[in-house]
Amino acid sequence: MFRLALALLLICSLAVPVRAQQQRVDPTWLSFDPDAKSARFQLIAGLTGLNGALNFNGFRDGELTLVIPVGWTAEIAFKNHDGMLPHSAEVISPQTPLPVQPVSPAIPRAFTLKLATGLPPEGTDVMRFAAQPAGEYLIFCGVPGHGAAGMWIRLRVSATAQAPALLRTPSAKAK
Repeated sequence: MFRLALALLLICSLAVPVRAQQQRVDPTWLSFDPDAKSARFQLIAGLTGLNGALNFNGFRDGELTLVIPVGWTAEIAFKNHDGMLPHSAEVISPQTPLPVQPVSPAIPRAFTLKLATGLPPEGTDVMRFAAQPAGEYLIFCGVPGHGAAGMWIRLRVSATAQAPALLRTPSAKAK
């Protein structure tokens, strides 16, 4: 009886759809120095298989929000963890519909190299920029079709936040 129950539990756990499994926010992705007013975020393209690996840090469709106080220096360390597809990143203004290719960044210097072609698997780059002006933005993959397919998270440049933060947010698809 015990073996049957264990086997059923194992089968049921394997049958859980990927979407139902909650990605956790890893606190090591974000570090900051309040005296220097600088924040460093590890942006990982294709961290999991969610959405065919079209995700940042295992989140898609705005399910993760990076909050940075206005005026702080943001350093976003990009890594393409996807073993098959190239990816890129840029900070854009929210728009509907989402663009299907790269657009001009909403904040100067807030983009990776090779926006349209993407960086290859294991490729890295660093975006360094002043987090201003205050407002809502998207961190968006500029490889044609990727961002529009859900490969984006949110960036909030906040006039009221005292420190950077990572927050789970409702998916834009749930609205």
